[in-house]
Amino acid sequence: MRILIPGISGKLGQMVAKRLVTAGHQVVGIDRRRWHDAPEGVEIHHVDVRKRAAEDVFRKFRPETVIHMATVSHFQASDEERYRINLGGTRAIFNHCVTYQAEHCIFVGRHTYYGAAADSPLYHSEDEPPMGLGSFPELADLVSADLYAGSALWRFPELNTTVMRMCYTLGPSGRGTLATFLRGRHIPAILGFDPLFQYMHERDVVNAICAAVDKRPRGVFNVAGPQPVPLSVLARETGRILVRLPEFVFNLTLGRFGLPKLPKGALDHIKYSIVMDSTSFREATGFDHEVDEVQAMYEFKCAFPAERQAR
Repeated sequence: MRILIPGISGKLGQMVAKRLVTAGHQVVGIDRRRWHDAPEGVEIHHVDVRKRAAEDVFRKFRPETVIHMATVSHFQASDEERYRINLGGTRAIFNHCVTYQAEHCIFVGRHTYYGAAADSPLYHSEDEPPMGLGSFPELADLVSADLYAGSALWRFPELNTTVMRMCYTLGPSGRGTLATFLRGRHIPAILGFDPLFQYMHERDVVNAICAAVDKRPRGVFNVAGPQPVPLSVLARETGRILVRLPEFVFNLTLGRFGLPKLPKGALDHIKYSIVMDSTSFREATGFDHEVDEVQAMYEFKCAFPAERQAR
């Protein structure tokens, strides 16, 4: 199968590409970033997905499946750049898929689409609207990209579209929003709150994306792995020290005293849980996680021991 991966140079993009090449697929990637040790059989074009050069890749390669992983979070880019990449890039990719007759497009999104709020349900289903954008505007571009991808289901009925809302990733690569939050020795928490964090091992993320490539499910799907764990357990099992702070103190210490730097809108994500029901994706693809929550925390702890982070 001819598979095109925008965003291939990210850690997960690299892992997905290697798995697909091993399975015998023809893989081409688009990314402005370099992948210096890309394996033989992976062709990479260092171009912006919004530019004409990216369209030329679609025109010449004529992919059967496109795996859109070219989105960024607030940890990776400024507000203006995120908007251009996340929404502008998503629009360009779907338009190229239709123009050059791709059969299947997979949009790899994030479960933070749902937002965190005190009145949120314990388990989110795929038909729920996004919440919390007023308090966390840094999510707006990712939510807009997700909604645009979902709208392709009716705007482009000839294109089989899969929208994957992935939970947090945790593993030895140390990449991803949750891993970045846990990187330091001290983990901040709001006094009186111990939210559940839902995550899956990075190998299982790759397994889920490859399952979507094989099964081609049409629709919007929550994708999650093992059971979520409280923030206090997550900190303890990864060897971190949980620092419980009153809310007003928490706001004053963001990015200081060895604590992670977070946008103010992330406060609700430290107070309230975002947990998804992933039954539909499991039924549509047969996916099941291989690594449980304890092993994922252990592998992260071994790769990033707290003692090393304190130096």
